[in-house]
Amino acid sequence: MLDKKKIKLGIAPIGWTNDDMPDLGAENTFEQCVSEMALAGFKGTEIGNKYPTKINTLRRALNLRKLKIANSWFSTYLITQPFYEVEAEFHKKCKFLKAMGAKVIGVSEQSYSIQGKDVPVFEGKYVMNDKEWDTFTDGLNHLGEIARDWYGISLTYHHHMGTVVQTAAEIDRMMANTDPALVSLLFDSGHLAYCGEDYMTVLRKYIGRIKHVHLKDIRPDVIAEVKREKLSFLQGVRKGTFTVPGDGAIDFAPIFDVIGNSDYTGWLLVEAEQDPAVANPLEYAIKARKYIKQVGKI
Repeated sequence: MLDKKKIKLGIAPIGWTNDDMPDLGAENTFEQCVSEMALAGFKGTEIGNKYPTKINTLRRALNLRKLKIANSWFSTYLITQPFYEVEAEFHKKCKFLKAMGAKVIGVSEQSYSIQGKDVPVFEGKYVMNDKEWDTFTDGLNHLGEIARDWYGISLTYHHHMGTVVQTAAEIDRMMANTDPALVSLLFDSGHLAYCGEDYMTVLRKYIGRIKHVHLKDIRPDVIAEVKREKLSFLQGVRKGTFTVPGDGAIDFAPIFDVIGNSDYTGWLLVEAEQDPAVANPLEYAIKARKYIKQVGKI
């Protein structure tokens, strides 16, 4: 189903230590994290808050475990900060990623984001006006051009709960108003399922512009509680909104079918932020890897 010549499998460090809530997994070291990733059978990772910032130090640690850097999150503030400030930080991140051999950077607009705030995630999301949309999409095109021309890296946009690009309609508008040569999509099954969107429709529609994939599963009973109790995004994470593929409600077989029958070449990366004291990171990494092998035949 999935061609191992085209597809590489990775896992995010957020299952070991949470970047937004560092108390979740504070006891887990960087060395433990990457060692357990390799032990579970993954070949790549994204960058976490405990990762060494010195290129040679990080490269050595990863080489010992035969791991590669697949991607890194990058927060943009295109509609609330001067572009030159965003651009300067973007150059730094792209330079680091190029040195680590990564081919994509995962961008998410964090202006007015509520994903880290103590407000109901289903009620407080900011909606951009037309002027902000123009500023946002123009900025993405400029950053995409920098990534491509300076560093040989593709800008992939990460739609996300609680941000200005969360829904299928918002993804559609962003994609329609950006240059396909400069801006691609980071497809995240969990975030689309969380907000009630048809993730398969989004996947099929944009598979030709998707350059990075997050495999994330959901627990509908927890999402129902988040809605009912008016909980924040992070409160939901603590309760177990997300989990690894094969442990939640999403059937990944159709997702793997679409990807496998396309020209997609790159990483499929398990990303499931949970409380590691409840969901042992190594146990869940092994569970995800077994499921992907069983269903994706890779």
